Amino acid sequence: MATCDDVRENVKKYYGSRLESSGDLQTSAASCAMPCSVPRSVTEALNLVHPEVTKRFFGCGLPFPAKLEGCRVLDLGSGSGRDCYAFSKLVGPSGRVTGIDMTEELITLSRQYIEYHQQKFGYKEPNVTFVQGYMEKLSEAGIQNDSVDVVLSNCVLCLCPDKKAVLQQAYNVLKEGGELFFSDMYASKVVPDHMKQDPVLWGEGMGGSLFWQDLISLAHSVGFSTPHLVSASQIVVHNSELKAKAGDISYASSTYRLFKLPKGPVKSEATVTYRGTVADFPDQLDFDSSHCFKKDVAVEVDGEMAAILQNSRFFPDFKIQMLDKPQTKSESTPQCCHLNPFLLADKLGSCVKQCSKTNK
Repeated sequence: MATCDDVRENVKKYYGSRLESSGDLQTSAASCAMPCSVPRSVTEALNLVHPEVTKRFFGCGLPFPAKLEGCRVLDLGSGSGRDCYAFSKLVGPSGRVTGIDMTEELITLSRQYIEYHQQKFGYKEPNVTFVQGYMEKLSEAGIQNDSVDVVLSNCVLCLCPDKKAVLQQAYNVLKEGGELFFSDMYASKVVPDHMKQDPVLWGEGMGGSLFWQDLISLAHSVGFSTPHLVSASQIVVHNSELKAKAGDISYASSTYRLFKLPKGPVKSEATVTYRGTVADFPDQLDFDSSHCFKKDVAVEVDGEMAAILQNSRFFPDFKIQMLDKPQTKSESTPQCCHLNPFLLADKLGSCVKQCSKTNK
């Protein structure tokens, strides 16, 4: 049975020296979960990232939530730094971005381009820092508890053997009202142990992918709100040998958002009205796959969503009227179907760019 340290060493070797570019991956993960409508600010930020940084990008989605300006952002498993540099542009000169990764080669690569992006964005001083360390041990890497507004990650939870520790650490470093917004690979059923022992399957994210329903219980166990599914797409396994090893397990690339809410009494439902004040979203804010808030249109939301809007950075962007209607226990127990990434991927279908390595 491989230990956590063994798994980490295998991942370091796989991403530090074996893979030269995202084209070396054996699945379509690095080109999936791209929503059909990407805000202009995100597209512009990504286009400004140095080509050498983008070349070594191994993520599986586009974890770029709205309203990042001025935020303190932490990127778990920052890799080559592609997302960090895009976040650097989006948070602006008053924001801060920290990327943490355990792979020395990727940290060295990402640090080489700090000055390049500082000058590209016209900042007086850099707002990005890269730290070598482990996602399961953020405090040892110097990340303080209750210090971060938004934690982001792109296809790294599936590479980590202790997923609960990663979620717990993310929860700890977030400020109250803060958010974990992340893309990752998910399996259609529990991945058997023999697949977890295969270093290539693990390196590709297939051996370590979480059964999507387990994310819900895992999130609750460390204190997070119920996950909100933002986007999803099916992952295509190109390698026939790996496909055979996976058997009847399917994979999806999915983006979820979770919030650190204050611990308190039973949450009450509310009527909320979007003010149209979030940059890039003047007419409507697509919060997740189940909540689309149109400007000046009042909608009723459940107690947890009301608490999210009340306590997060989105509070100024909504008019919130609490209802004298506490959420019952049955209503607060989430129904899982709207959180199923495979159902959403099938529903979105042609709306999601599911390009392969051959660009077909």
